Amino acid sequence: MSTQPKPEAQKPVTIHSLRQMKTKAERIAMVTAYDATFARLFDQAGIDAILVGDSLGMVVQGQKNTLPVTMDEMVYHTRAVVRGVQRAHVIGDLPFMSYQGSDDEALKNAGRLIQEGGASSVKLEGGSEFAPVVQKIWRAGIPVMGHIGLTPQSVHKIGGFVVQGRDEDKAKKLFDDALALEQAGCYAIVLEAIPAELAADITRAVSIPTIGIGAGKDCDGQILVSYDLLGMISDFKPKFVKKYADLATTISDATKSYVSEVRGAAFPAEEHTFHSKTMRVVRTRKDDKPADAPESEADAEVSGLYGVPV
Repeated sequence: MSTQPKPEAQKPVTIHSLRQMKTKAERIAMVTAYDATFARLFDQAGIDAILVGDSLGMVVQGQKNTLPVTMDEMVYHTRAVVRGVQRAHVIGDLPFMSYQGSDDEALKNAGRLIQEGGASSVKLEGGSEFAPVVQKIWRAGIPVMGHIGLTPQSVHKIGGFVVQGRDEDKAKKLFDDALALEQAGCYAIVLEAIPAELAADITRAVSIPTIGIGAGKDCDGQILVSYDLLGMISDFKPKFVKKYADLATTISDATKSYVSEVRGAAFPAEEHTFHSKTMRVVRTRKDDKPADAPESEADAEVSGLYGVPV
């Protein structure tokens, strides 16, 4: 029996773990997931945090943006992801119009992601204007991750999926937003599609972890949409995405091989087939009996075709 102690990495990741990683200058690896199978694979590979993002609207549902995603859908996918995770910290994304209407509605929906979905924290988009919402959710005991820069739920307001904070005024606004969110109680902030220099300034200015996506290498951690990371979407590749696999090709080739083998009767082969030497088929309908069958057999009705021991 091994005398090696269990590795520290097997302890569940908490908001305090993530804060300690920033303090120790240990980079945080984060990814999105939407179901138990992918979540289990990411968790076993050592991912620190998993975001159940409303990006599922685009990569899972085939929508043009994230706006149609509902609270019920987010709860469903969050619950699925949590079932596949033992170590990683799971964050549930608050979808469009689930927190913008009122502070009370925001608290109720954040509570659903924790209570019904099983998430350990929630994420919401927006800057200082949402500081009161963050405060209310935080006071209720629910950790909140902020998200500034390119905020997909504001896609129509900001004019599309474009880099934010390139001019001085907008950069200052994002910098102030980060400070306001930290002051309001956020335990971390996602910085999306902003200049690397601005992201570095924000990272140095706040005591909470910054998680970058298209925000340069100086953030405390990085996040990618899992379908992008795995190369599952072949016709779309933002500049900030690095594909670590080409699953689009792998899945396509595997499926073509399956179709070919089924049509050519090569699958299932002998090694995929069950046999029995002690089974016989029993007739299932009265009409199937031989004409000279005894009355007792004619009266016996069996529902369904099945095998019985000889």
